[in-house]
Amino acid sequence: MTELASPVNTAAQLRQSQALQPQRQTGTSDLGQDDFLRLMTTQLKNQDPFQPMENGEFLAQMAQFSTVSGLDRVNETLGAISGQISASRIATGSSFLGQQVLVPGAVARPDAEGAITGVVDLPQSAQSVLVRYFDPQSGTELHRQELGAQPAGLMGFGWHDLPADLAAARAPVRITITAQSEGQSTDLGASVYARVTGVELGQEAGSLALRVEDYGLRDSREITALR
Repeated sequence: MTELASPVNTAAQLRQSQALQPQRQTGTSDLGQDDFLRLMTTQLKNQDPFQPMENGEFLAQMAQFSTVSGLDRVNETLGAISGQISASRIATGSSFLGQQVLVPGAVARPDAEGAITGVVDLPQSAQSVLVRYFDPQSGTELHRQELGAQPAGLMGFGWHDLPADLAAARAPVRITITAQSEGQSTDLGASVYARVTGVELGQEAGSLALRVEDYGLRDSREITALR
């Protein structure tokens, strides 16, 4: 059975054969499938019978070329999939636009119904809870709610009868919450509903960032409630 030539000798013979042929511009310096087949043809035509190349070496070359070619196709496919996933995340995130999401904070604006709402986590039961609403610029108290005794855990609150001008202007309102328990007053941090105004891809792979009014960019994975 005729065996194949050494790849070193064959490569030199290929260069000599190509030097005798008219030069043509390929537009790339990469070894493509056509170049590989041409190399194999030259090996078959110019093999040295005194220094034959083992069939296993020839098959190894073919396997290596197939592997590299396959990896290139895999990379192209993964790149396309990544682009589709990014587009899908943006499409999903666009559904958040105009919605209200719950974020930790003390500033809220009236929603589409003209109400300000939020949630507070009471670490223990309280004999009474006082929620106060202020103009953040002047410090003037706009409204207060005495909610009476409350059990430990999440407690919702809301101001639903805002003055018409305040609701129409969607002016920001600052909120403070004080719990009375066993003769002691404790100031508590709240979470309020705020409007989503934009969507961006997050810095981490697979993440999505929501631009929330008054609170800037927030990771969508931190959002615990949507309405």
